[in-house]
Amino acid sequence: MADTPEQHEAGEPNQQLLKVFDTEQESEAMVVRGLLEANGIDSVIENLDAPQDVLPGVGGVIVLVRSEQAEEAVRLIEESRTDLPEDEAVSEEPVP
Repeated sequence: MADTPEQHEAGEPNQQLLKVFDTEQESEAMVVRGLLEANGIDSVIENLDAPQDVLPGVGGVIVLVRSEQAEEAVRLIEESRTDLPEDEAVSEEPVP
């Protein structure tokens, strides 16, 4: 039987978890989870799979945190996005 968002191993069985991030790429969700956990915020990754024969291409991955940590988690995620290097800093020239 699948766990409901309120019944994950990240804490008490009756605590409420809130979605703070969603993506189609599991690897991106894992990076966000690592960011949050490095800052002391427990998180859970949940797959949103849809039957591919009915809804092809639908699904994704969400990151859930405890409700009392959701605001801090969103702030950390937003800050990490604004700290990314500019596109101009990436050179497409081959390295000799």
